[in-house]
Amino acid sequence: MPSNSSDLIRFNKFFSENQQRFIRFAWTYTRDEIVAEDIVMEALMSYWENRLKISSEINPSAYVLTVVKNKCLNHLRHLQLVNEVSDRVSSHSEWELSNRIATLDACEPSALFAGEVQNIIDHVISRLSANTARIFVLSRYENKSHKEIAEIMGMTVKGVEFHISKATKELRVALKDYLVLFPFLYDFLT
Repeated sequence: MPSNSSDLIRFNKFFSENQQRFIRFAWTYTRDEIVAEDIVMEALMSYWENRLKISSEINPSAYVLTVVKNKCLNHLRHLQLVNEVSDRVSSHSEWELSNRIATLDACEPSALFAGEVQNIIDHVISRLSANTARIFVLSRYENKSHKEIAEIMGMTVKGVEFHISKATKELRVALKDYLVLFPFLYDFLT
């Protein structure tokens, strides 16, 4: 059995003569200098640790190159898996982002608040006196003129204007937060 010292000398010579060749081989597949160097170092360490178990008929260069090849394959398969997962995550992220864009694009704030605004209007009208509510509805929902409403209600045009003014004043207070979002409310409340 050779001495440990002579093994180390032979290994160092083998290492210095072959290291760059193994690194170039590994780099050809990994395209990463650091990864290639790490793989070669691991392969050379594997050779050193197993040197006594390796048959003397096996060429040390072939042994190390086989280990380098297998480590490169493992590295590339790992990269492939990472890329596949990344593609799936990216695809899901793109889908999710597109979905958020489409949803936001389709969002119509006025439609979201229209029901809420109508509920507020209905609530305010329900709190008005019967005459004021009826006059407001005739004016705003049935588009009757002040003169027509005065005839229907049996009062003066000034009386109609008073009731409409009273209703719009209460509605402006109740809808103050919505006036910016719904410019058409200004016309409705004037």
